[in-house]
Amino acid sequence: MITYYKNGHGLEEIPQWESGCWIHISKPSDADLHFLANELKVPEDFYTDVADIDERPRIDEEDGWRLCVLRLPVKIEDDSLPFSTVPMGIIFKKDILLTICFFDNEVVSDFVFYSRRKNVLIESNLDLVMKLNLSSSVWFLKYLKRINLQIKLAEKELEKSIKNEDLQTLLQLEKCLVFFTTSLKGNDILLHRIRNVKSLQNKLDLELLEDVQIELRQALETTNIYSDILSGMMDAYASVISNNLNIIMKQLTSISIILMIPTLIASLYGMNVPNALEEYKYGFWIILFFSFLLSAVSVLLFKRKKWF
Repeated sequence: MITYYKNGHGLEEIPQWESGCWIHISKPSDADLHFLANELKVPEDFYTDVADIDERPRIDEEDGWRLCVLRLPVKIEDDSLPFSTVPMGIIFKKDILLTICFFDNEVVSDFVFYSRRKNVLIESNLDLVMKLNLSSSVWFLKYLKRINLQIKLAEKELEKSIKNEDLQTLLQLEKCLVFFTTSLKGNDILLHRIRNVKSLQNKLDLELLEDVQIELRQALETTNIYSDILSGMMDAYASVISNNLNIIMKQLTSISIILMIPTLIASLYGMNVPNALEEYKYGFWIILFFSFLLSAVSVLLFKRKKWF
């Protein structure tokens, strides 16, 4: 789907393309790709590369066109992986400025809404790259708060009983944080590369650049903190599970030894050989008494060793 925006009171949607407007393409159809290739003459590699979900942040140039690939956070309607990141391409050349993303995301729509609320305008092609990077960093922080809430909920469930499902939840959240860390580092590298391009240095808004760097650094530090907490929690619960297993094995071993004593005595006196008690009428009760006595002594010994 293609949407056109131009500066007004913030970013206002317009019905068709005009010079200097911002073209946003979300989940492009064949007709949208045909428009890029034949109407705007965008290099095919630029938008086909963005279709790869594993595409890394980078800046590229070809025939006067520039491509900036940015990673955006997204919420996935999937219990196995609730959050991930996807690439978005920002392509520009003179008066043509477009963004393309093959996946649903909340970053662009939120940025447009924010621009109308705060009357934010797009000053240049590079200005849009910086502001979208800033907006993506803000959304990384928003999703990190949700991840932190899910970690706390899983932790409460694990305090009641350690289940495989709850441990799997923590594992998937840890995987989300790995994706976030990789994408944030990539966006930060992209920012440094843009800053080092000589032809773009005079067009950079230093104040905006500093804001983007601060938000990126904060999002990355928060991700690292949550990742460290989650890793420590996973290690702690792994130790708890191992310790619980050891306790159960000790208890089962103790029970086996206690039951073995009367079984051994019964086996010895149950053999078809003289044993000095075969003619005695209270022989059965004497053997039973000593069996229980020895078992009771074993129980006391194990309790002193805290095996029970």
